[in-house]
Amino acid sequence: MQVFYAGRVQGVGFRYQARQVASGFEVTGIVRNLPDGRVELVAEGTAAELQGFREAIRGSGLGPMIRDEQENWTEPSGEFRGFEIVR
Repeated sequence: MQVFYAGRVQGVGFRYQARQVASGFEVTGIVRNLPDGRVELVAEGTAAELQGFREAIRGSGLGPMIRDEQENWTEPSGEFRGFEIVR
């Protein structure tokens, strides 16, 4: 699952909160700031875990900061070993 978040999502601890939320789910992946002001989240896991993770991000206090989400689903690559913040 790849999600692009737009809104007030940089400089507010979004990536750190997303990593914290990820610790409660069986997901692997990355979260990073993009030059255009959005945040990109890429996560792998079961569909149920990924949906729960995405909902938990909105419910973690980050929801009001998100103006728009673009979600894409692709086949997992298996390249991730944990959930990390990429700079």
